[in-house]
Amino acid sequence: MTVRRTMFGRPLRAVAFDVAVSGLVLLVGVAGAANQPGGWAATLVGVGMAVAVLFRRSRPGAVTVVVAVLALVQVAAQWGPLPYDVAVLIALYSVVKYGERLRDGVLAGAVAAVGVVLAAVQTRNVVNWWAMALWYALVTGAVWLVALNVRTRRLYVLTLEERASTLEREREAESRAAVAEERTRIARELHDVVAHSMAVMIVQADGARFMLDRDPEQARTAVKVVADTGRQALEEMRRLVGVLRDAGPTGAGGPAVGADPEHRRLALAELPDLLARFRDAGLRIRHTVDGEPPALPPGLELTIYRVVQEALTNALKHAGVGAEVELTVAYTTDAVVVRVVDDGQGRPVVSPAPTGGHGLLGMRERVTVYDGSLTAGARLAGGWQLEVRLPLPSEPATEVIAA
Repeated sequence: MTVRRTMFGRPLRAVAFDVAVSGLVLLVGVAGAANQPGGWAATLVGVGMAVAVLFRRSRPGAVTVVVAVLALVQVAAQWGPLPYDVAVLIALYSVVKYGERLRDGVLAGAVAAVGVVLAAVQTRNVVNWWAMALWYALVTGAVWLVALNVRTRRLYVLTLEERASTLEREREAESRAAVAEERTRIARELHDVVAHSMAVMIVQADGARFMLDRDPEQARTAVKVVADTGRQALEEMRRLVGVLRDAGPTGAGGPAVGADPEHRRLALAELPDLLARFRDAGLRIRHTVDGEPPALPPGLELTIYRVVQEALTNALKHAGVGAEVELTVAYTTDAVVVRVVDDGQGRPVVSPAPTGGHGLLGMRERVTVYDGSLTAGARLAGGWQLEVRLPLPSEPATEVIAA
């Protein structure tokens, strides 16, 4: 069973407190009806003040105006200060604390100061009215200052809450951005692994199907390539999933990512094995290395590896089996340049693998991480050319791999 903690859209405790305060003013006003100046007419003024006090939180300005008008009626009737005039102090406190603008509280304080003088003048059995005025002024000023202090604290707390809420929204936005970035990285890596492997397997499976009767030996070779490619894809998928699951810290006492052989990173040392798989798939690849390979950050090596993998996959899918591909990796003093050129003269694939158009986009995203550039397009002599330029870091540094 759920207990309601609000009433009229306000906290139940606040409503109960205001009802109690209003009831106290009403009780004081009714209790003195027989003996106080003005009798029941003055009591009606007190009842009006008590009812107005009920709304002191939601309408502090209006409550102050109503109470001030009723107090003016009391002064005009020369009934003098009465016990229920405590409502004037309550209204003054409320407008200073809850008013939207502080100037409302200042104006209410000025009106209260005038009321203090009038009340002191009408106070009976007092020889020195100014002494009574001083007493009223001290009480009224104390109430005003207490309300100002509470208002300041309340606004300070509201500011802290708003700042905390803003920080929470910023953290949520950063978390959503991080999740989106991570999903992009995972999608890019999955595309590089799956699209490459599936393209090779489809090409080889189609070739084996058509060569099964004509050349069983070549068909068996193609089926072996399909099996080897599938195993390689499965191994890379296992490695990717393992990296994604590895949340161990790289600090003191925590395992470093990549220390486990199962979590090793793809590097340029594995490029010959990649080229061998594409040669087995039917591409005629000439591989040239210009310059002395420097020590590269792991992330940059992975980017070069994936760029070569995607470029050769596209050549196999679009140029076809038997196409001649020239791969050049050039190392200069300030950059690594990867150039992949195919002649487009291969045998067209009977049932080409469907493409989602994310290959070039994924490569461009990887290259952009390292402030590199990518150009790709058809050649006038036929075929396709792709060139990637990746600036070398000024100093080798530990980095997060752009997966």
